Amino acid sequence: MLHWNPSPPSNGRRQRCRSIGAVGVAFVALIGAAGARAAGGDYVIAGGTAPERSQVRAALNTSAFDWSLVPEQITITVARDVSTESTPGEITVDSGLLDSGRFAWGFIQHEYAHQVDFFLLDPQVRAMFLDRLGGTTWIPSAGQTVPFRQIGAERFASLLSWAYWPSADNADDTFRWGTRNPAGMVTTPSLFRELLTQTLDQ
Repeated sequence: MLHWNPSPPSNGRRQRCRSIGAVGVAFVALIGAAGARAAGGDYVIAGGTAPERSQVRAALNTSAFDWSLVPEQITITVARDVSTESTPGEITVDSGLLDSGRFAWGFIQHEYAHQVDFFLLDPQVRAMFLDRLGGTTWIPSAGQTVPFRQIGAERFASLLSWAYWPSADNADDTFRWGTRNPAGMVTTPSLFRELLTQTLDQ
């Protein structure tokens, strides 16, 4: 199950989007950094064991999405008993999640999808996606309580993960959430890929 971190954005702008993992983010020294330019994506992995770092790379490599569209290098920190979450330019991953193998892959893609949001979408595009994907708000304001499935940023990240890796092994399957399906709503992987491609090509 995914969770939303209700902490207010620092400096009034920084967004925090989290998936599974222990509550509370521990300070992690960036040790054992390893560079990677996988099948899309400019990132460095800090910490974790060699097999855990391998799981991160495998998760991103198996997706059909071109992660290299994200214009910044992303630091992916792997540590024990931390929240799996994203902030602009940074992803933190709980090593316990990675130890689950392929089960973790969809969630790793989900967190990198937040980087797509942070660096490639603007407010107008986010408003368009909120209308087409459903949800009540893109990012809840400080103190606002919004069900996770109604948060547009989380719907976007889950849909990107599933649309570009529509596998039975992908636990991040938002298309099974049972939302309403009025005309114009994006309800299939192919529709999402088409909409995102059109948006990023503009």
